[in-house]
Amino acid sequence: MATVSFTLNGKPTQLSGDENRMLLWVLRDDLGLTGTKFGCGVAICGACVVHVDGQPMRACVTPLAAVAGKQVTTIEAVHESRVGAAVQAAWVENDVPQCGYCQSGQVMSAAALLATNPKPSDAEIDEAMRMNLCRCGTYNQIRAAIKDAAEALAVRSTEARS
Repeated sequence: MATVSFTLNGKPTQLSGDENRMLLWVLRDDLGLTGTKFGCGVAICGACVVHVDGQPMRACVTPLAAVAGKQVTTIEAVHESRVGAAVQAAWVENDVPQCGYCQSGQVMSAAALLATNPKPSDAEIDEAMRMNLCRCGTYNQIRAAIKDAAEALAVRSTEARS
């Protein structure tokens, strides 16, 4: 038994338990944050992507101990950043989800991409999103939404400087 402290969606969080338990199950079962999905359990589908210190991580293979002292953001709070809000708005505008199961991981990966690369090329989008699988095949809509979010963020940045 260990106590692990971290910041979750902007709030200090402290949990006691098995520090080797995967973050996915801590989020879903212990904390009730069910937006992060279980897909494969081996880090290949991307349904479980969360941000740890701003970087996309697969919660299904990340032990709780790995987030000690770090900032964890889930889909439930990604809209609190301007990038996350822009990505979610673009997802709606482009009618990206079909079944929707993979979408929280897709949004989290897209937000991480745009936070570090505000104007990605198609190849950069494909590379950043390659480990996020969509059984419905909405990859064209995903790429369009990422481009629209990037454009919206660029417009807002220009307006803010004016």
